[in-house]
Amino acid sequence: MCQPVGMRLIHARCAQQLWFGLLGLLPFAVVHSALAAPAVDALLTTNVAPTGYLEVTGVEAGEFNPLIWQHGTLNFVPDLRSPLLAPRSGTFRNIYAPSAVATPGGYRLFYGAWDGVPTGNDRIYSAKTDLRFQDFVDRHAVIVPGSYTHVCNVNALGFDDGSFALFATLYPVRDLNKPAFFKCDATGTNWNGLSGEPYTVQARDVVDISGYAYTNADINGMNVMLRESGVYRLYFGDFNQPGGTFRATSTDGKHYTFEAKVLDEPGFVNDVKKFSVGGTTYYLMGLHQNGARLWQTVSTNGAAFSPAQTLLTHLDNADAYIVALGWVVRGPQDAPGRKLLGVLYGAGPVSALNQNSIYARWLQRKVVFVADNGTHYPGTKAVGPDRQLLPLPSASPVTGRFEVYAEDGVILVGASEPRTVRGGQTYQVR
Repeated sequence: MCQPVGMRLIHARCAQQLWFGLLGLLPFAVVHSALAAPAVDALLTTNVAPTGYLEVTGVEAGEFNPLIWQHGTLNFVPDLRSPLLAPRSGTFRNIYAPSAVATPGGYRLFYGAWDGVPTGNDRIYSAKTDLRFQDFVDRHAVIVPGSYTHVCNVNALGFDDGSFALFATLYPVRDLNKPAFFKCDATGTNWNGLSGEPYTVQARDVVDISGYAYTNADINGMNVMLRESGVYRLYFGDFNQPGGTFRATSTDGKHYTFEAKVLDEPGFVNDVKKFSVGGTTYYLMGLHQNGARLWQTVSTNGAAFSPAQTLLTHLDNADAYIVALGWVVRGPQDAPGRKLLGVLYGAGPVSALNQNSIYARWLQRKVVFVADNGTHYPGTKAVGPDRQLLPLPSASPVTGRFEVYAEDGVILVGASEPRTVRGGQTYQVR
């Protein structure tokens, strides 16, 4: 039940429902002014924010809200660390296919790369980070191609017992790209029945699909895994049948039966995540085209997706060519309250697609500090999913109020009492 406007806090989800219910009936200014701004607590916590910025925490995205995705109103904030993760030093430096899996207390990030290695053979790596995406540790290769040339374009799942499953693109399989399946046990290191990392790819790891022209299929970097109702879903694209995304289903992860085309338009599918909201299931798909932008589309059944909308565009020349993406989520797949926190993407400065790094954008509540003289200081950068940075170049104190908006960047959630702030401070909003 929505809280009365006069109460101290207003729930962003209720505000979103109200916003979209009124959107088609009233002009923007009327609707916006109708949502009175309840009080927001803004508490000074530390004085260690990055130089030149006012930092605000408490901005992490809440429960997945399909309305803002369907309307394409999303407040994605670039991470200050640009890139979030760069290749290690060495001869071949190119990392680009991120897939983050939530673990107790953090995430395990799988990615495809030449991560500072002496030969240009793609491998699958992993690293660990905390819930705030502040540091990356235990960075190492987990799967190597062996007699093949490349294994890359990873998409990963995690399970409650600590095990993982991966899809990756393997080349060459009869001079074509094919998906391969890898499953580890609860040790997190024993893949496809063999102990220790890195695991060397075997011919038996290659996936097959019945009911589809699979022999001639070229499935390069378009192999997405979803687990639901006791089966694996494979969302894939085929360069020999361009202009669509397809789905197949398996009980064991390796042997699939073709179902149908689920999206009839261009784009290279890179991730699909599932959410439960208000008794309805939603599937969020992310796509790229090796260019300057990413796309997203939402389905309520996972078998038919609406036309894709732009998710984001590149920041500058350094990420001009976006070659992969992976959603960052938190919470059980089929339980209410699951969050979409952000997106990681591989990108680089050249069309050869061989100088990539991993970048991050975080879905956050929008924060603006409005000074008494009318100057607005909006959040422009983030450091992980729950830290937002507002540029405050002057060293002098500034008096004003914090305004907090929902994850769409439009709905005013609330405003603080007057505060006098300065660069280098960190505030928590509640």
